Amino acid sequence: MRDILTVSFNPALDISTSVEEVRPDIKLRCDRPRYDPGGGGLNVARAVSILGGHAMSFIALGGGTGEALRQLVAAEGIPILTYPAPGETRHSFAVEDRTTGHQFRFTLPGPVWSPDDLARAVAAIDRATPEGAVVVLSGSGPLGAPASLYLDIMTALADKSPEVIIDTSGTALSKVAAGGVARPHVLRMDDEEAAGLAGKPMASRRDAADFAEALVVKGIADRVIVALGADGSVMADGARRLHVTAPKVPVRSKIGAGDSFVGAFALSLARGDDDAEALRLGATSAAAAVMTEGTELCRASDVEALLPQAVLSEV
Repeated sequence: MRDILTVSFNPALDISTSVEEVRPDIKLRCDRPRYDPGGGGLNVARAVSILGGHAMSFIALGGGTGEALRQLVAAEGIPILTYPAPGETRHSFAVEDRTTGHQFRFTLPGPVWSPDDLARAVAAIDRATPEGAVVVLSGSGPLGAPASLYLDIMTALADKSPEVIIDTSGTALSKVAAGGVARPHVLRMDDEEAAGLAGKPMASRRDAADFAEALVVKGIADRVIVALGADGSVMADGARRLHVTAPKVPVRSKIGAGDSFVGAFALSLARGDDDAEALRLGATSAAAAVMTEGTELCRASDVEALLPQAVLSEV
């Protein structure tokens, strides 16, 4: 099995709770909170661990919140390589309205990174990356970072021949989708992000597959995955256009579903599985994650039970 390295510039201490009803201008008394490590790359590493794999997480931490987050990660047994963030680690919290079942999610900003901060961190990531590793770059990146940050990291790692998975949004996604000297092995996005890039909605699986294939043909990535929510995901790799169904599950919280998908996909790649099987495991892990409450990720037992429902077909 190959090494897996995930990168978290902007992790968060995730807090989740619930109230009877979310109403304005009154004191809302919350249930006992749940605390979890959070942030794209860190959650991906946690999902890998839950599914029986091993991933190292490069994580930038700062202040008292950063120390609290480090202790939570240590309690889960996730191996981490800590890096000093230029400020206090952020919080993120989710509140469920028990009357309606709606979930309200609040994400606070993290510290602002200077060009020198980023240059030193990229050099540290380069030193930490094993030859031929699966490297996961997820999340929108830290404040102060250029949109090209993930492309810059891929360029820095080029001599290590990694297989890079990028799962991002906003200007960072637009920059990757515009192409560069380096290209990721896998680029993943959801249907809304794909629609923003394409300038039209992903009204069907075929629309999503056409868009994903067009990016592969342009040389943007070796494989492009578009997540379609309850309708599963599509993937194009230049030779195949595959759709995987999403197992039907009760939805408790959508937090961590995308990270669970990426963690499962990365683990499959590291094991040497076929991409189609990686797609199945990813979709199943995402479905398992929405079954859990608050900020909890997928559970291995749920993934095993749901996997037969993840059915592949050509688009």
